[in-house]
Amino acid sequence: MGERVKTFIKEIPILTFGMFIGALAVHFFLIPSKLIVGSITGLSIVINLLTSIPLPVLIFIINSFLLVLSYFLIGKEFGIKTVYSALILSPLLAILEKLWPMSQSLMQDQWLDLICFVLILSFSQAILFRRNASTGGLDIIAKIVNKYFHVDLGSSVTIAGAIICCTAIFVYDVRTVIIGLIGTYLNGLILEHFMIGFNSRKRVCVISNDYQLIRKFIIEDMKRGATLYPIKGGLEAEGKYEIESLMTRNEFSYLMEFIKKEQIDAFITAGTVSEIYGNLGIKGIKSKPKVLLENK
Repeated sequence: MGERVKTFIKEIPILTFGMFIGALAVHFFLIPSKLIVGSITGLSIVINLLTSIPLPVLIFIINSFLLVLSYFLIGKEFGIKTVYSALILSPLLAILEKLWPMSQSLMQDQWLDLICFVLILSFSQAILFRRNASTGGLDIIAKIVNKYFHVDLGSSVTIAGAIICCTAIFVYDVRTVIIGLIGTYLNGLILEHFMIGFNSRKRVCVISNDYQLIRKFIIEDMKRGATLYPIKGGLEAEGKYEIESLMTRNEFSYLMEFIKKEQIDAFITAGTVSEIYGNLGIKGIKSKPKVLLENK
């Protein structure tokens, strides 16, 4: 069995969970409230009302075209994962319909339904985009825009969704279209917020006489990279070394725990980095370093 196949099998639970979250948003908020938020389903509804072509046929044709497009324009991995995600949506919706049939809107207010739908859907999209997959449909267009025009995913979703929303003016009233545009805009903002949260890292800078001990912990125990900078203090003009490293929030807490445990005198600054490009093959750790589990 190839490495890619093994990786895909391992990611199936995460992809399924992400789509389940999305299915919850659609079942409990989108369908009952009859919201028109920029999506392929929304576009299909508009075309259906204008041409009388059956809605399932339209959704199938458009999604199939976009899935093929994603395979060639984005990549094999993204295409296969998105196909899987798209295929399990209908069964998930059928299960939810069986367990919790919805005869009316859950919140009984279109604006509240819109907010709940966008929040939950954005979280679902962020999970899937994080795994190089998508919910299909509009997300594929957003991913293509993101890849070839270097527009962040949140803005890509907003742009693609807004264009689709505007087509609804031919069959719906202005109020419905405006609600859809607002929902699409919020979707882009919230998605970007979740993506930044998933991708953000801490840039940690440490100045200490025990820099070698800290460097060893970062590199050997936390499996992270570190850079040493020779510096000179402005007050005493004394030469020192500053360690800089990028790490997750959990890893930063491990570092602080280590410094406290070893009673190291250090000056530490930390800031959040939302975008990181490039990969040096250093992935970090998934659990607490053994050195912190040992009793001193």
